[in-house]
Amino acid sequence: MPIILEVIVSVLLLTGGGFALVGAIGLARLPDFFSRLHGPTKATTVGVGSIALASIVFFYGRGDGLSLSELLLIVFLAMTAPVSANLLAKAAMHLQVRTTDNTRGNTWDQ
Repeated sequence: MPIILEVIVSVLLLTGGGFALVGAIGLARLPDFFSRLHGPTKATTVGVGSIALASIVFFYGRGDGLSLSELLLIVFLAMTAPVSANLLAKAAMHLQVRTTDNTRGNTWDQ
């Protein structure tokens, strides 16, 4: 495999790992449900997508051709993660899940 493809795969893996790490830290450290929902859905979507893209580039560089299953994984993830996060947020709003005082958009106590 050419050196440029190895560099591209390495950058994609490091980027994906970094985004996944930030999403996991956000899930553990953020104070309320809505904040915790925002961190992982945004960061891990890019993280997992980047790792899957690195896999596509790696196997294409080896001469195995393009992988349809990994491409479908990226498309499915990009379509379903925002929708599921939106549904979770709407359900939490319907149940009037409490937020911390410094959460922006806190309208329950008005």
